[in-house]
Amino acid sequence: MNRTYELMFIVRPDMTDEDLDKLISNLQNVIPTSGGTIKKVEKMGKRRLAYTVRRFNEGIYVLFVVEGGGAVIHELERRLRVTEPVIKFLTVRVDEEQKRLEKIKKIRDARKKVSAQAPAATEAPAAAPAAETPATA
Repeated sequence: MNRTYELMFIVRPDMTDEDLDKLISNLQNVIPTSGGTIKKVEKMGKRRLAYTVRRFNEGIYVLFVVEGGGAVIHELERRLRVTEPVIKFLTVRVDEEQKRLEKIKKIRDARKKVSAQAPAATEAPAAAPAAETPATA
């Protein structure tokens, strides 16, 4: 069963662009061979870490959005563990969250349609008492 995952990893800040590109391409080659697909790769650049990790205060962030089964993620995480420049990584399954957000959006759209129809029905009775008020005063 294919699921959607976000895999973010942080590499050493002193890593050159060529080495970073080579690391990313190696990880991208693993995904199709394990039966997954790459939806998006985003290099987020160098950022300050919230706390010191392996004596580093900064790191280069990279985000992968991957679609596939658990075997794809297992292989990616295994490779990230043994890759020396990677100082931290985190994988999050986001397909359930996307389904939940789509459901909430449908509910909001339905409420907007109902509220757009309701004011038209309530405006006519509201106009009648306003016309009576100046006559009684």
